[in-house]
Amino acid sequence: MRLDTLRQSLYATGAKDCHVDRVMRAWAQGKPLDAGPRSHPPETFLPLALRHALPGLQDELSALARVRSEHPGEDGSSRLLVELADGQTVESVLLPRDGLCISTQIGCAVGCTFCMTGRDGLLRQVSSGEMVAQVILGRARRKVSRVVFMGMGEPSHNMDNVLEAIDLLGTFGGIGHKNLVFSTVGDYRVFERLPLETVKPALALSLHSTRADLRAELLPRAPRIDPAELVELAEIYARKTSYPIQYQWTLLDGINDNQEEMDGIVRLLSGKYAIMNLIPYNATAALAYRRPPVEKITELTRYLHAQGIRTTVRNSAGQDVDGGCGQLRARDSASSPLRTTRKIRLEK
Repeated sequence: MRLDTLRQSLYATGAKDCHVDRVMRAWAQGKPLDAGPRSHPPETFLPLALRHALPGLQDELSALARVRSEHPGEDGSSRLLVELADGQTVESVLLPRDGLCISTQIGCAVGCTFCMTGRDGLLRQVSSGEMVAQVILGRARRKVSRVVFMGMGEPSHNMDNVLEAIDLLGTFGGIGHKNLVFSTVGDYRVFERLPLETVKPALALSLHSTRADLRAELLPRAPRIDPAELVELAEIYARKTSYPIQYQWTLLDGINDNQEEMDGIVRLLSGKYAIMNLIPYNATAALAYRRPPVEKITELTRYLHAQGIRTTVRNSAGQDVDGGCGQLRARDSASSPLRTTRKIRLEK
């Protein structure tokens, strides 16, 4: 269900804009659909036909997503395997400090060689309603004041649904615009569309290498945009929004953890409104990549700091439960009957 479809179903009951907004606000905040100010109780504010429709609508919205399994981590995170109405699954992650990471696609077409999510390609898009439903599931468990679109999928390949969900969460969902994070490998459409939106999210850019040839190997179906050009495009957006760009760099032992790459980071990011997030690889037996030793990670971080690059080490949530992106779904799919969902083309 897309959010515009939900709105149309509300209007079909005779609801006016103020009634529709109230219901959408209540849902986005994880409250009963008839919730609102005490000065306007539903029996005096909402039309009778709309009130009669709300129980059925609540059942329909609850069916968009349910938690199939939950995997708490020692770091305070909790990975959720979420089942959608058609039986397909995605992953959401409750993060420390009131964050939530949600998925935007089932599978992924980018095919990052170190990621489990894209091994089967793109199966289908996640609707804007299913994205918000993931947030509702998170809010049923703990406070959520930050949502990152950084789980399974490439948000730029499902742009309309992602931006629709961001708009609802940033207007009625009570989440600050800078706390809505659009994560991407880089796509010209991102830099064209995001500045035009009413709710302008923060931007996380998956870089992983400053070398165009190595980046093309690691992200084989990402747009062929030179890393230097990506950084320049992102810097324009950062200055327009006053949000620093969050650069993502998955540290792969012996591949992108060398001095040449660190010097490349310094060259590209010096003077930029940016944060470099070094992410030690979350190893899985299915792939040959490994994370660098702790001593090496510390050395790289200190070097970047010394060169004036604001750097953090962000351990992937759920490492102690073998719960990197796509791993829960992969294990679940391996133990479930074969699903025959057809792969789809990317959004144009």
